[in-house]
Amino acid sequence: MKKLFVFLGIAFSAISSAVSAQEVESTTDYIPDVSFDMRGSYRTGSGYGAGRFSGDDLNIDINGYISPQFSYSFNHRIASSYYGEASGFDATNWLTLTYEIGDFAFTAGKDALLMGSFEYDAYDLDAYYEMNSAFYNMFDCWQWGATAAWYPAETHEVLFQFANSPYSYGEPSLFSYAAGWRGAWDIYESYWTANLWQTAPGEYIKAVSLGNRFYLGGFTIDLDLAARADAQAGLLDDVSLMFSPAYEFGEWGRAFVKVGWERMGNEEYYGYTGDNIICGGGFEYFPLKDNKDIRIHAVYTHNDYTCGDLFSIGLTWKMAVTGTLKNIFGATRD
Repeated sequence: MKKLFVFLGIAFSAISSAVSAQEVESTTDYIPDVSFDMRGSYRTGSGYGAGRFSGDDLNIDINGYISPQFSYSFNHRIASSYYGEASGFDATNWLTLTYEIGDFAFTAGKDALLMGSFEYDAYDLDAYYEMNSAFYNMFDCWQWGATAAWYPAETHEVLFQFANSPYSYGEPSLFSYAAGWRGAWDIYESYWTANLWQTAPGEYIKAVSLGNRFYLGGFTIDLDLAARADAQAGLLDDVSLMFSPAYEFGEWGRAFVKVGWERMGNEEYYGYTGDNIICGGGFEYFPLKDNKDIRIHAVYTHNDYTCGDLFSIGLTWKMAVTGTLKNIFGATRD
């Protein structure tokens, strides 16, 4: 705890100095965006933590620029009821440095493995654990490595990644490889990947993930399909299919439903094999007109794998440190 207080004191001092300096030199905004993101809830039903109030997650999130070409991003779990006790880099979701030049970008550090799924692309505090697929909850996506991106057009991104394997379990020289494509049009957005995750020398899990997002009026509809194969299970033996429609009520509310089916053909992933059904829905309310830093949620979920039936009501909020200090010191962005 003392280390945390020392770290926060140094961070606040650095931000305050940067804000003051911004008044003199404002050619490039180097003030990092710092926030603490928190979600807590009350759960009732047959799931984990039911019958009590609890904190889900407390994360610190820092983003900024070192130069016009170099940017960094850092997200760390200070506390979590889902991930248990973790220390050092084990509790770091991502810690990346990105260099951009022309139509290319290169990122190094700890980051999420490329996974062509909008379910998997969601920030932890925007996803409800009991409503996630079993693969989402079991797969260790946060790995050290490097990613290269090419932007052939304004709304298209081609990605290549080389990183540690999520199945290495401390074994050296086991790696993962990924190629991906993201594209966006007026009513459709894609996120597709092909993956190789090494499990032993010469042995791989092969995966294809097809994330599809549709925009129809106030509706956003996600359709994610993923298939995985190794020596034990073929592509049709280990499959995830997730359907997630949501409706935006302007800036103040969002209603959503999620229906999913999984065929879990490899016992090594989940502890057992079989089919898993996920279904549920909920509502999110944003009481502030100017931003979405405060959110109230109510969610019901049925999940054969994680919890059975569960109802959760809770509160998410973002403590925007940088914005508060800018207001105090009177600094503004260009």
